[in-house]
Amino acid sequence: MGTNNSQATKTTLVLGGTGKTGRRVVERLAARGLPVRVGSRSGEPPFDWEDEATWVPALRDVESVYISYYPDLAVPGAVAVVHSFTKLATRSGVQRLVLLSGRGEPEAERAERVVQEAGLQWTILRSTWFMQNFSEDYMLEHVLSGEIRLPAGDVPTPFLDADDIADVVVAALTEEGHAGQLYELTGPRSLTFAEAAAEIAEAMGHEVRYVPVSLEEHAAEAAEHGVPAQVVELLTYLFSEVVDGRNANTTAGVRLALGREPKDFADYAREAAATGVWDGER
Repeated sequence: MGTNNSQATKTTLVLGGTGKTGRRVVERLAARGLPVRVGSRSGEPPFDWEDEATWVPALRDVESVYISYYPDLAVPGAVAVVHSFTKLATRSGVQRLVLLSGRGEPEAERAERVVQEAGLQWTILRSTWFMQNFSEDYMLEHVLSGEIRLPAGDVPTPFLDADDIADVVVAALTEEGHAGQLYELTGPRSLTFAEAAAEIAEAMGHEVRYVPVSLEEHAAEAAEHGVPAQVVELLTYLFSEVVDGRNANTTAGVRLALGREPKDFADYAREAAATGVWDGER
């Protein structure tokens, strides 16, 4: 009986808890009445990847951790930081780690190995580009301007809905049967950025077109729009190394993890348009 009482106080720490996937994971765990701690600089206690002193209080009484690294596991130094964090998590009594990783990123795969070798229950979620990049992130400004200017050529991408990944994260954190699994997660269709722009335009009822630009043009324009240098470097890396066609195929990862199909891009675009997020200046 004593075990059950202590189990009841065991918390899930959601790193990146205010980000695209983290926020959704926090909402889902809270809705189930499960104790959840938001791992972010604004959290209570605060968590900062760049300040190891914040890690110990954030890990107190934590049983499971969702690791979402900002801005991406591909940035220099990320693997070493994740390694330090997993060692501390193990010492703190954490039982389960769920890692958000990226498809086709060698650095991210090194971080996956760190988590797999920590000696805890682990689940790896290797994700493709989120649909929500067009409505909640740096591409929102592109959509509002009517031109999505990216160095993505005409390579198809199997965009994934952030709600689907949040559902997979929650399943991996709270259910049995996901330990030791590496799920490759994509949406049900691969679209070029031009096709994605056309589907967004249809949902909005306004013209939005995709304009391919060079890596250099994109970096300069992103910097002009105030995108932080570290993120500009990351985007340049992703567009030059990861968006090269090898991640264009769809996978059955969402179905394997959840027993249902992932959301289609057209449904995402309709739902996003209905929220009014794309009704800004044009």
